[in-house]
Amino acid sequence: MSQTRHVPVMLQRCLDLLAPALEVTSPQQPVVVDCTLGLGGHSEALLAAFPSARLIALDRDKEALRLSGQRLAPYGDRATLVHAVYDELPEVLARLGVPKVQGVLFDLGVSSMQLDEADRGFAYAQDAPLDMRMDQTTGISAAEVLNTYPPGELVRILRAYGEEKQAKRIVSAIVREREKEPFSNSARLVELIRDSLPQAAKRTGGNPAKRTFQALRIEVNGELSVLERAIPAAVEALAVGGRIAVLSYHSLEDRLVKQVFAAGAANTAPPGLPVVPERYQPRLKLLTRGAELPTEEEVAENRRAAPARLRGAQRIREEER
Repeated sequence: MSQTRHVPVMLQRCLDLLAPALEVTSPQQPVVVDCTLGLGGHSEALLAAFPSARLIALDRDKEALRLSGQRLAPYGDRATLVHAVYDELPEVLARLGVPKVQGVLFDLGVSSMQLDEADRGFAYAQDAPLDMRMDQTTGISAAEVLNTYPPGELVRILRAYGEEKQAKRIVSAIVREREKEPFSNSARLVELIRDSLPQAAKRTGGNPAKRTFQALRIEVNGELSVLERAIPAAVEALAVGGRIAVLSYHSLEDRLVKQVFAAGAANTAPPGLPVVPERYQPRLKLLTRGAELPTEEEVAENRRAAPARLRGAQRIREEER
């Protein structure tokens, strides 16, 4: 499989954000964690840009680990690849004997490989089995969600994770159709969604199945609950001066990242204190004004960059114990 098609999103900006923490001149080797290895584009660039750094890279997808392992082989023992979900970061670091790290990168969303491999069922543009599991060795598939969840639960998922205004219409069509025959492939679902939406809803926002597929993917992989644990854990793992960069691809992810960063950058002192004690001072400094967007040139070259939102923060203080 060709790796040339994989263009890492906002690559130079991510490297620039992390650089001050990884261009370390001290004798200690800086450690950077790529929490979402995928095909290894960001990881390879980190190893190339920061020759003294050690990389620890996580992915829940064994095929991604295999392919990126080949790509990163020239870097030898500077790269440690781990089969893990990114909320397992504290356990991974403990197992490797790494107390603190200098950099963390998250590139959330679905990797190019998962979108491009038809049999994974992530893409609504081609017919495929409705799987959507990032780790195909565990958990339930999208087809099982569609065929077994109660209608109310399906409506909740489409609204909460897909921000789908037509959730009730779509779900009533799904329930009606699954009684005739269980869902197994994506084309049937795409067609059903198209048929159940009013004309006006079809005219906006690209493929009408996009939001439903996003919702199913988030549910199947537990993405938001994993992220809720992972971002605070990553901030916790940063040494003072360490930096974190997070690329999100929809508003639900970006909101979560924003909340964690904002809380870390806030002064938590009770109101009215004449002097703010150390333990109430902010732990983080924000490195981006709001969320940064890709340039028009980048979107023209790589359409998958279009929805990307980048936020960065620096650890400026230890946790008070």
